[in-house]
This record gives sequence, C-alpha cells and structure tokens, in this order.
Amino acid sequence: MASVTGLDGVVAAETELSLVDGQNGYLVYRGYEAKELALKMSFEEVAYLLWHGELPSAEAINAFKKQWVDHRAIPTELKAVLDLLPKESEMMSVLRTAISVLGTCTRQESAWPPQFEHILANTALLPTIIAYHYRRSQGLQPVEPDPQLDHVANYLYMLTGSKPQYVHVKVLTAYFILAMEHGMNASTFAGRVVLSTQSDITSALCASIGAMKGPLHGGAPSEVLQMLDEIGTKEQAEAWLREELGAGRKLMGFGHRIYKTSDPRAEALRQLMQELASEDPWFDLAVHVEKVAVELLREYKPGRNLYVNVEFYAAAVMRAIALPTSLFTPSFTLSRIVGWTAHLLEQAGCNRIFRPQSVYVGELPASLLNRP
Repeated sequence: MASVTGLDGVVAAETELSLVDGQNGYLVYRGYEAKELALKMSFEEVAYLLWHGELPSAEAINAFKKQWVDHRAIPTELKAVLDLLPKESEMMSVLRTAISVLGTCTRQESAWPPQFEHILANTALLPTIIAYHYRRSQGLQPVEPDPQLDHVANYLYMLTGSKPQYVHVKVLTAYFILAMEHGMNASTFAGRVVLSTQSDITSALCASIGAMKGPLHGGAPSEVLQMLDEIGTKEQAEAWLREELGAGRKLMGFGHRIYKTSDPRAEALRQLMQELASEDPWFDLAVHVEKVAVELLREYKPGRNLYVNVEFYAAAVMRAIALPTSLFTPSFTLSRIVGWTAHLLEQAGCNRIFRPQSVYVGELPASLLNRP
C-alpha cells in the first residue's frame, strides 16, 4: 500500500460548502464566488449562506442579526474563569479554554447532533472573549458590546473603545469573509474528525482551535508586515525589493501551496484597497508594492508564476487598523469558526467516523519473520 504523507490529494469527504480550485484560481462558497461576496455582503449574510445554504432575505437577515446580538454577552461563569487567567496568557490558549468552559456551563440536552443555537452562540461570543482578554492584558477596562453595531464593527469597537472608521470596517469585513472557509484545511479536518465520533461541538471546536494555534496553519502574517514596514514608502519599494531578490531571499506574501495562479482572496482585497487607497496610506502602499514585486519576480524568477497571496493583503489590513500582531491569529479564528461549524453541521448530516490507515515501517519480531 502506497503511503501519502500529510494526506495530500486524499479525498476525505464530499462537501457542498466550498470549492478551492488552485489550478484555475477561484474560491466558491455554495455556488457564489467568495471574492464577489466579500465585496458586496456583510459578515452575517455570508455566515447565513454557509450555515443555511442560501443568502437571507431582508427579513431573515434582520432577525438573524438580532439573534446574533443576543449572544454577545459573556456569561457570568465564563467571565469568572477569564478573570482568573493570567493577563499574559496567550490568546489562542484563552480561546480554547473559554470554548471549553462554555461547553460546561451551557445546558446541552443533547450533545449529538450539534444544535444550531450553540453554533451561533459560540460564533457571536468569540469577538467579545478576544476583546475582553486583550483589554485586561493591557490594563484597560473591557468594553461592552454595542447592539447597534454589526459583527465586525462591534469587534473593533470592543478592542479600542471607539467607533471604528467605515473604511476599516469595510476592508476587515471583506478579509473576514474571505477567511471564513477554505475546504478541508487542518483545523476544519480536526473538528470533523472529533465530531465524527459523535462527540459534542465543544470538543470539536477545541480541536479546531488547537490546530489553528499551530504556526504552520494559523501563523500571523507578521513577516509581511515587517516587509511593508521596512519598505515604508512607494518610492523605496523597487530598490528594497531588488535588494531582497538579488540576495536570493524570498518575498513574503507571494506564492501559495494551493493556488498556482492568482489567489482570488488577494484579488478581492486588492480591488477593495484600490477603491479605498485615498482613505488610508497603507492600502495605497500595499497595492503599489504588489505591482512592483510581481514585475520583479517575473524578471528574477522567470517561469515560476509567483503571485501575491491573501497573507500579503491580510497584513496590510491588520496594519491599517492598527491590530496588534498578537491578535492576528485570534482574529482569523473568529472568522474561520463559521466555516468550522458549517462543516460540523454537514458532518453530522452524513456522519461516518474517520478511520484512515497507516503504513507500518518499523521492525517485525523474529517469530513473524521466520514463519513459513
């Protein structure tokens, strides 16, 4: 039996949720191009699509947003636990702990199959948990959720205590939508494996968070951020990039394991930043650096077809809204939880426990080797 290390190319499930086509460069959510959704829809509307299989009507989205707001407040039992955690606790560990506590203090009459109310509650609450612990870690008073603000705007408000700029909400919403779902990635697969045992949704989400915490999966685009900081201005871009390429160093934010052509998520963020470049100098710098870098990559690495990936523009987004690097992966998580939970609902609907094979490559006892 031939082994496939890392399960590359192995089909583990059928899904109606998303199509990640790396050869042709497109990402589809339930029949819609993700980049079009990112430019036109709200976070809540795309979450509704992934969870329910269709875009909501105006009446449905209004009721849905009200449900969302109703689940934002941190339960008393959870707040007591969060207050006991050291202020310097790493945020992904805090999220894993918080989700686990929620599973013990929320009445779940039936752990199987997963209930949508619990899915919505966890998703709506995650930004509040992040903001609560972050402000405590900075010696600041936590900010209560604002029921008048949508999901993304409220997240920024709870972090800073100030109403966010429209331009920052718009571009962060687009990024979060593009980060919601991306096929059978490591964290999604981890959650589906746990749920396939008919375990509860809390255990599955803890597995997904644990996988996301690893730097090979949910690592922050901090190296891209460092690159943009070092370039600094449009005038210095070409000289800086030529020096890096001439020295044989890799340009961070270019190339992707899946996408062999332009990353559709990067395309959407580029389009949005071009429209908003006059509103924020970091958007203008990012678009310019990409253009120059792609031209230089053709010159220095002909035939490699290296394009910008979503991490490049994610860094520009995070830099523009002044999000601390410690919050990059947690922020990614509060978006990806929508995709995780959509997969958990799908897994429960056609469940079969995962049981892949392994290939033994160790030694055999002499008694077996000498058998006729």
